[in-house]
Amino acid sequence: MTPTALLDLATPDGPGRLHVDAPAEPRGVLLLGGGHSGQVRTVDLDALAAALPGLGWAVVRYELPWRVAGRKVGPRPPASDPAWSAGVDAVRAAWPGLPLVTGGRSAGARIACRTWDADLAGVLALSFPLHPPGRPEASRLGELTPVGVPVLLISGARDPFGSPAELADALATPQGGPRELVVVPGATHSFPKPTAQVLTGAVADWLAGRSV
Repeated sequence: MTPTALLDLATPDGPGRLHVDAPAEPRGVLLLGGGHSGQVRTVDLDALAAALPGLGWAVVRYELPWRVAGRKVGPRPPASDPAWSAGVDAVRAAWPGLPLVTGGRSAGARIACRTWDADLAGVLALSFPLHPPGRPEASRLGELTPVGVPVLLISGARDPFGSPAELADALATPQGGPRELVVVPGATHSFPKPTAQVLTGAVADWLAGRSV
């Protein structure tokens, strides 16, 4: 496997950066965004970038323009959505015709849900923040419900942004497409290294039905 390739990307908000881990002949592409900090070198994203290319999937982690510019916190939603869409377009142009799954962790999962389109093979939502901690009335379910393609949600058993029970109740409401929830024991809103194998295994199983 070749080392991670770094590719700069022009967007309406300035240059973004793609971190690409890909096999020679991928059978699908997974585009992932970071969380509130925009960091794309986290346990969960690193684990997927290490594991999935060996299974035939290219993994592209997208560092948004505000993070490339050195800022620690991004703009309020949905200000980053156009820059994210530019990344989606770039990945499609690089691998035309291959199944594309978009997603990310936390804020990145929200962006992927807001910007979904019918040509996607699915959306991967890691630690989807159903609500701010202690504020269940401020639900973000409205960003998830309309997504008309399959969504895999992977969440920690002790995530203060939405408990497994809260997520299960939310997914029991009418949704725009199929939903699957995987709960990771020992995880909160982040995934400690010992949980990485559970996470990558769940994603690999789900992606197996979405490749060419």
